[in-house]
Amino acid sequence: MDFDIAVKMAIYKLTAKRGKIPNSTEVSNDLGVSNEDVKDAFERLYALRLLVLEPDDRSKIRMAPPFSGIETPFRVEVDRKSYFANCVWDAFGVAAALQRDRIIYTSDGFINDPLILEI
Repeated sequence: MDFDIAVKMAIYKLTAKRGKIPNSTEVSNDLGVSNEDVKDAFERLYALRLLVLEPDDRSKIRMAPPFSGIETPFRVEVDRKSYFANCVWDAFGVAAALQRDRIIYTSDGFINDPLILEI
């Protein structure tokens, strides 16, 4: 389990640094371990519902809450970097995780008017 925690922490560290969720190769390079070991950890973290993996490529992460691995309507700007969240609540969580002021760009879910939330 300690290895899985190290993988999870590397995912969040790399995401915070780069603004996008890393794949298994990037995590394995960061930790200096085999890609297969990281992919196995991804599967265990998925089983614990801590990650959502891409269905067609299990070496890629779709969600590492509150971060999204794909573009969504919930873009969060922190220190001139853009991150994507899975929902508006996760958008608040992105800045909380990064411990920074942020601007959330989204839209009204009813009539699709743009919304900018400054926190």
